[in-house]
Parts: sequence; structure tokens; C-alpha cells
Amino acid sequence: MSASERSSGHRSPARRAAELREQLNRHAYLYYVLDAPEIPDAEYDRLFQELQAIEAAHAELVTPDSPTQRVGGTVLAGFAAVRHTVPMLSIRTETDTSEDGARDFDARIRRELELADGDPPVEYACELKFDGLAISLRYERGVLVQAATRGDGETGEDVTQNIRTIGQVPLRLQGVEPPVFEVRGEVYMRRGDFEALNERQRQRIAQGAKGEKTFVNPRNAAAGAVRQLDPAIAAQRPLSFFAYGVGEVRSWPMPKTHGGLLDALAAMGLPVCAERAVVRGADGLVRFHREVGARRDALPFDIDGVVYKVNAIALQERLGFVTREPRWAVAHKYPAQEQMTVVRGIDVQVGRTGKLTPVAKLEPVFVGGTTVSNATLHNEDETRRKDVRVGDTVIVRRAGDVIPEVVAVVAERRPRDAGRPFDLHKLLHGRCPVCGSAIVREEGEADWRCTGGLFCAAQRKQAILHFASRRAMDIEGLGDKLVDQLVDGEIIRTLPELYKLGVAKLAALERMGEKSAANLVAALEASMRTTLERFLLALGIRLVGEATAKDLARQFGSLDRIMDAPLDELQAVPDVGPVVAQSIRTFFDQRHNREVVEQLRAAGLRWDEHEGRRRHAAPQPLAGKTFVLTGALPTLSREDAKSLLEAAGAKVAGSVSKKTDYVVAGEAAGSKLDKARELGVAVLDEAGMRAMLAER
Repeated sequence: MSASERSSGHRSPARRAAELREQLNRHAYLYYVLDAPEIPDAEYDRLFQELQAIEAAHAELVTPDSPTQRVGGTVLAGFAAVRHTVPMLSIRTETDTSEDGARDFDARIRRELELADGDPPVEYACELKFDGLAISLRYERGVLVQAATRGDGETGEDVTQNIRTIGQVPLRLQGVEPPVFEVRGEVYMRRGDFEALNERQRQRIAQGAKGEKTFVNPRNAAAGAVRQLDPAIAAQRPLSFFAYGVGEVRSWPMPKTHGGLLDALAAMGLPVCAERAVVRGADGLVRFHREVGARRDALPFDIDGVVYKVNAIALQERLGFVTREPRWAVAHKYPAQEQMTVVRGIDVQVGRTGKLTPVAKLEPVFVGGTTVSNATLHNEDETRRKDVRVGDTVIVRRAGDVIPEVVAVVAERRPRDAGRPFDLHKLLHGRCPVCGSAIVREEGEADWRCTGGLFCAAQRKQAILHFASRRAMDIEGLGDKLVDQLVDGEIIRTLPELYKLGVAKLAALERMGEKSAANLVAALEASMRTTLERFLLALGIRLVGEATAKDLARQFGSLDRIMDAPLDELQAVPDVGPVVAQSIRTFFDQRHNREVVEQLRAAGLRWDEHEGRRRHAAPQPLAGKTFVLTGALPTLSREDAKSLLEAAGAKVAGSVSKKTDYVVAGEAAGSKLDKARELGVAVLDEAGMRAMLAER
């Protein structure tokens, strides 16, 4: 029994119907007009079905303003009204998500057509039910002259300028020029475009932009873009369009089937979804529903069901309409991907890289085909922006294998004893919940992070993999699967324990073998003689990459000097600013990080402490010059060429800019060479680079 049903237990049908009308009209306004829904679609559907049931039992309670008597939506102030010559009507929704929903529809059609059991099966056109905004495109003599929203089905809004910004919408139809040709379809946003849009919004919010927000779902992001009064803003939103039918048509021969109509629309240059089929009978409908359901989460856009339409246009005309809905079509839904539940607590998880993620502990709820009891809140800023508190009723979304997330709070349901606004640092008392290390959030960053990278159990696997990587300690054979076995089996807990591994212990591991074990032990022994810059990189200090590690080694020449360097000395290193300097200082200020370093030294790791200083003191003929390498050189690898240039004092950058002095180009040089020519940067081949090195 739903919450709405429980709450209606002691009300008269008339009073309950009035309450439902008020609630549904309010939520329809929030959803369709303001694009700010407070409840998920599944909850709206439950309220709608309860009102339908009451009105079916008490016909005298049906009123003209009932949501069951209209398509929904009103015209926004600021847009010109458009009267639809052919109304944009909705189709009935089959909420039984099992195969019975398809079989029931086929049974109704056969009854309406008075078909006997032995008569041939009915042919149906099957499509996807897009989760977007319905739009009518009016073409006159083949040219787009107007685009309008559905509105209330009779009157919509003129959004022509915004729809013109969608590249998929043709401004002229191909090969046809009827006096009037109205195309009905859906404006939507692809998931990838939606995520990119929200990421841009998060960055703007983090930068202090006023009035910006992230969007709850692709449907509302698309609707908000279509309703922008400024088409320049709409043009910045990545919208897409699918055509699925027609409205008013003059002097154009209508195909005999709906499938033929879609083929004709595609031939005109209109985007028509390829995920469609013509099937026969109930079994065909069931098969389409099942096959699309299996692929639903892999689609690049959201759908909430499929649509079945009797394929023959003549049979559609014979079946007609009932209560402003066509008898010949139905939308067959899938399980809801959004539901409401209550936040029972907020925990913080530590990721492999030390990122701290707040996680809502939920009253278990069935959503997206599974029971969900945890949902990500992403980071502290997102949690505060959504104002999620313990005790809140929230909308939870889960689609496929995507981690469930809290997308919004239902503010009107907040209890009086709800918790205070979320404060991650205060909740954790400034310490990692796994290892107790200090947590930090760098300037301009959204995420808090644990500083105990070498020590924290949550980061253990990532720390080992980074330590063993090719450009760090280069321990061949120490990959993901082996690290999983070593850590999960509690064979190693810290980096120094790597150097205590023996052939016998390793050979006993699954899929290892004595030869592989011996090779790994040899690789570990070989890694014990390294360079200061490789060792610095291997420690995994946040924001210290290969180039910075080299600069630190050159500047200080000694690990002890780096570990004890004050901020001002660190900032004196080329390209080390305040944020990187603070990251280095924070790392070495953690006692357990220093202990790991000393244990690695005690295990036998060695490097020439003065190597960096000697190179720094050597002649630097290319000091101050910036090079970019591109393409394949005849005799040198990219790494070898980089080492030669850096040994001569040059800086090797990854991209070409006005600050680049030389580009060294080899075979198959691409966009970097083009950029160099555009900016007038000097271009050398390998011979020219060698000549410059010898000359200097």
C-alpha cells in the first residue's frame, strides 16, 4: 500500500478526490512549467491512478479541472501562444511492467476490432518512449516556420528560436514541399551530454557563479533549455530530437502504415530513432518490450518505456479515440528509476585515491530493478547544495549499473527534527575514518581527501600499484590482480613489506607459478636501485607528477632536504606553486608517511643523493627553453629525447603555446605540428635537435 493510500484511509471520496486534484495540479505545474519536480514520476503516477480509481467509482466527482481530463501544462508568460490545429494528445500508459501489459493491450485491440481467436495477429509498430519534451515542428513548403511545445494539448508555446539551435532539426525538409507539414517528436538530452552539462554547472558553482544550478535529470535539463527566453543560452545546452509522428498535413500522401510514416520522415532528413520494429501479435510486443528492456541502460538516452501503435493507419482511424486518448496506442512502462525514501544517516567512504565521499544511508527502497539502501552524495558541496539532512525524504535515482544517487530533497516532507546542514570536516573531526590521518581540501577543489596515502588501508591497493608503475619504481609483474591477492589475503599491508616477499610465498598464490614468482622477486630486487626523482614520484604525493618530481630532485638533490623544506623553498622550485607546495608539506608532515619512507630505506632502497645536485650544477645550455615533442623520431624514443633535452636544462611540455620555443617533429606528427606552424614556432627534426644539443 502506498503512502498516499494509507493517508486516505479516513477521508470521504469527495474530499480525497479534491486533495488529489490539488496535489496533482501542483506537481504538474512544478514539473511541466517550472521544471522543478519535487517527487519522482512513479509517485505522481500512483497519485494519478488513485484519482482515476475514485472517479471511475464515483462519476459525479469528475470535474473539468481534474488532471485526468487534460494533457497537462500551461503556456509560460514570455512566449507567444500557438494553437494546435491538430491537438497534441497523450497516449494511455500501461503501468503493469510485466509482459501482461503487452498482452492486455493486444487483447483490447482484438476486442475493439471484433477479431476471432482464429483471425490473423494484429500488426504493431513498436517504438521507444523517450523521456523528453514533446514538440511540434511546422513546415510550410518544406521550410521550418514554427516550433511549439505541447502545452495543454490545444495551445502550446512558440519556441522556434530555441529549436532552431538543435542541429538535428532540419531547417528544410529533403525532397518534399507540401503546403503544411507538421512533425511531432521529442526534444531530449543524451546522458553523456547531460553529465557534461552538469559538470560544467558544478565548476561554475565552485567558481562562485550566481544563479547557477545542476539539473535533476536529462528530461528537466532539456525542458529548461527549450524554455529559455534567450536562444543564446538554449544554444549552449546540448539538445537532441527524434521525430515520431505528424500533426496537420496538407497535400501529402499519407503512407498506409505507421512504420511507413516513420520511414518517410527519415527520408525527409528528420532524425528517427533506429530502435523500432514492426511486430505481429502479443508475442511480438512482449519480445520487443523484453529486448529493449535488456538494452535500456546501454542506450545513450533515457527512456521510461516503449510505445505500441497499431501499424495500419486505416485500423487506427477505425479504432478512434476515447477520452482524448487514441485506442490504437499505448505506452508500456519499465520499473521506475527514481523513487522516494528517507535518509537514516550520512556516512563517509574513503576511495582508492583518498577521496572522501559522503554516502546517504537510506530506508531500503526498490528502484531501478533492485533494492537500494545506500546512495552517493558525491561531495560536501553537492550535499550542501541539495541540502540533504538526516531525516529528509529524498528522490533516489538508479539506472543500470550506475551507482545510486540522491538527486533531490522533497523539502515539503522535512521533519522538524531533521539534522543540521552537512559538514564533512566537523562530522569526521578532521580525521580520515579509516586511518585517522588528517583530511585536507585544496583551494578550488570540491573533494576532501585523506593525507595518509602510504598508510591508509582504503588506499593500499592504489598506493602499491602507483609505486610499482613503469615511470615510478618500474616493478614488472606487479599488476592489478596480483595486488588484489596480496592485499585481500593480508600478505602485505605496507609498501616496505613488498621487499620481504619470497619466491615460495608468491608461488603459492593462485595463477602465479614458480617462474612468475621468481621474475617478480628479481624485479623487486632490481627496483631497489633507483633515482631520487623516481622514488619521489613513487610515493604518490598528490599533485607531484613526473616533471615536478624531477624538478624537486634537481633543486634539492636530497630526499631529507625535500622532506624538511619549508613552503617558501618548495615554491622556489620551477612550476611549484602554493597549492603543490602545501601538498608536499602536508604529505611529509604526516608521521606515518615518514615512517614508510624510513622503512623503505631500511629495506635496502638506494639512490644517489647527490645525483640531482650534480646535474643541477652541470652546464645547462638549454635552460629557459621550452620544447614540445610530436610524432615518431627515427632513432630516439620519446622518453630518450625528453631525457636528453632535460639534461641540457630544457623544459619539455605536452602542448604547443606561444611560450613554446621549439617543436621537435617526427613521422606522423599531428595537430601539435599544425599548431606550431600556426603560431610561428620553430620546428626541428631529430637531426636538428641533436645538432642544437652538440652545438650548445
